[in-house]
Amino acid sequence: MPYLSLIVPVYNEEENIPLLYNAVDAALKLIKKEWELILVDDGSRDNSINELKKLAQKDKKHVRVVQFRRNFGQTAAIAAGIDYSSGEIIVLLDADLQNDPADIPMLLAKLDEGYDLVSGWRKFRKDNTFTRTLPSNAANWLISQVTGVHLHDYGCTLKAYRREALAGFRLYGEMHRFIPVFAHSIGARITELPVRHHPRKFGKAKYGLERTIKVLLDLFTVKFLLSYSNKPIYLFGGAGLLLSALGVFDLLYLFVRRTFWQVPASTSPLLLVGVMFVIMGFQSILMGLIAELLARTYHESQKKPTYTIREIFNIRK
Repeated sequence: MPYLSLIVPVYNEEENIPLLYNAVDAALKLIKKEWELILVDDGSRDNSINELKKLAQKDKKHVRVVQFRRNFGQTAAIAAGIDYSSGEIIVLLDADLQNDPADIPMLLAKLDEGYDLVSGWRKFRKDNTFTRTLPSNAANWLISQVTGVHLHDYGCTLKAYRREALAGFRLYGEMHRFIPVFAHSIGARITELPVRHHPRKFGKAKYGLERTIKVLLDLFTVKFLLSYSNKPIYLFGGAGLLLSALGVFDLLYLFVRRTFWQVPASTSPLLLVGVMFVIMGFQSILMGLIAELLARTYHESQKKPTYTIREIFNIRK
């Protein structure tokens, strides 16, 4: 069994693939442990798959290739790589050679200090400032504030994980960048290291400003899953109580105004607003109760525990 599984999503990177393999081979020889390189072709439209097949023939010991039927996105490629990997340590890397495979031994050494996840930080990033770096910095700051997991660079693919830090959740949308957040939610020890970043030599960047919007939308999902997936009544019930309180306060105001100042409530739009808030609040509480049933069905049907364990001592089953 390999000690390390290096997972690389590939999309239209035919010029970079041979250079990537050479750089990975040179870097991983230094760790002196068994490793595998899992290259996931995400529906490339150029000659990438043929280059990957050549590598698989050239190095049958280390290279594994997974080819998608079409383009499913980077997150799906990473998820497939994890599914088909077998190493106890998993490292993610982009195929564009902007991250340097020579930094991998440094990340592994940091893992050996007792961490479960070491995240790369492109401290001196070599991308367009206005279309990539600034939006990315803003997104990183927002994610850190919302999730409470403070990292400088969520978008850096170069990260090293212990396999157990990836257990218990699946990846959808653009959520691969939120892996540190999910790992933190199960108690993973996380740190960050500056890594080298190089300008792209071949091919074109696959993402622009539109990706930032997708990340922000996924952030809503992540926040809900982390904070309310086990107790959704706290979200829906809290919103329902707030709406109901506003509605009751509004109706009470109309009652006092009618009683003391003889102002008819039926002619005021506040009457409809108050009634609507009370109804919406009641419906929100009912939605919370239904969500509670769904959450329990989810956990119990799949026998998923509501806790995670790091180690067990002197326990017999």
